[in-house]
Amino acid sequence: MPACETWDPDRANEIISQHGVQDGPLLPILHALQEEFGYIDSAAEPLVAEALNISRAEVHGVVTFYHDFRRSPAGRHVLKLCRAEACQAAGGDALALRAEARLGIAMGTTAPDGSATLEPVYCLGLCATAPSAMMDGRVVGRLDEQRLDVILEGVQR
Repeated sequence: MPACETWDPDRANEIISQHGVQDGPLLPILHALQEEFGYIDSAAEPLVAEALNISRAEVHGVVTFYHDFRRSPAGRHVLKLCRAEACQAAGGDALALRAEARLGIAMGTTAPDGSATLEPVYCLGLCATAPSAMMDGRVVGRLDEQRLDVILEGVQR
């Protein structure tokens, strides 16, 4: 996981200004803010709303609708497990429960020590025979208990 900058409203305003001139700038602005800070700070919502002349509710709705936007910083490692129907049918539910138990966190949360974030993803396109995952941006196909355990050992170091 790349190191992110600490939340800074001045830097956020620079990012908003850089992307605000595009057509349909809301999503590019939000992605750029998350790229810079690792999450969308709640203090960013009124800044974006004012710059784009839209309501805070509209910005908040977009941030909370899309699963890829975080409301708090992610852990040092981010494990995304596919929760789409095909992966569930191929054993993904059991693997998700195993990951939650081994990491001691629920899906969609970050460990208190900041070591890991466990997130759902809804299709990585590799679900023909077995569940898939993404670890720190790297796709892992043919996920089974043994492959998951190797991934989790790396997270827990």
